[in-house]
Amino acid sequence: MSSSFDKFQKRRLISSYFSVVLSVFLVLFLLGVLGLFIINSKKLADDFKENIAMTVFFKNEANDSILKAFGTELKSSRFAKSYDYVTKEAAAKQHTDIIGEDFMEFLGENPLQNSYDIHLKADYVIKDSIAKIETRLRKNAMVSDIVYDKQLVNLVNDNIKKVSMWILVISGFLAVIAVLLINSSLRLSIHSNRFIIKTMQMVGATKAFIRKPFVMRSIKLGMIGAGLAIIALIGVLIYVQTNFPNLGILDDKALIGMVLLTVLGIGILITWLSTYFATQRFLNLRTDDLY
Repeated sequence: MSSSFDKFQKRRLISSYFSVVLSVFLVLFLLGVLGLFIINSKKLADDFKENIAMTVFFKNEANDSILKAFGTELKSSRFAKSYDYVTKEAAAKQHTDIIGEDFMEFLGENPLQNSYDIHLKADYVIKDSIAKIETRLRKNAMVSDIVYDKQLVNLVNDNIKKVSMWILVISGFLAVIAVLLINSSLRLSIHSNRFIIKTMQMVGATKAFIRKPFVMRSIKLGMIGAGLAIIALIGVLIYVQTNFPNLGILDDKALIGMVLLTVLGIGILITWLSTYFATQRFLNLRTDDLY
């Protein structure tokens, strides 16, 4: 009879430990995925911004030395990430390839102009900064016109702000859920040992002495759950890098390392605090209240 009861207690204890590890793993995995998404969302947004081209057209009077000097100016500028010089002949060929007909046969001449396609650094692709750059470039007397998609610039920046706000809201919501789920699992685990806690207290054990094995056990479970979450996150990173290499998701190893260490730290911190307060609650209860 005693043996069967001991087996039942052992199974219940293992089940309790498993539920704690599973709760920690699932919650920390979701938080880790969100963290990785946040650090890579800026990279994705920056890449999208830097693909928006600003085209500077030059008057026909602009000679090679003027065009070359403009390229040198762009090279030394802070705002230009990359630029390409497009001759009017190359532009005409591009238009012919797109429309499938040589429009110069009808016009008798090439009406296009020499130009520079400039890709700005992401920090400068905002309404005010790009307007200042446009004003600066227009001071060149040989510049005929400057064209870029102003509506797209405004739309991208507005949407990035909205997405960032929602990411912060979701992050806060998941953090609260993480604390509640892990705390609930640990409280159930401590609850099954409430009589042991009270017995130890009645024979003279100090609160710190009673708390220590429960806290240490919970920290170990938290580390196991966090370790499994880290392994799963590394698996996700490798999968994304293998299938979508252009994203360069593994480029910023320092930030990825910070996310993984944060996951481990949160796993330890939450389990420690939850166990501390759960054991403290039963230590402060009267014997009659345990039932």
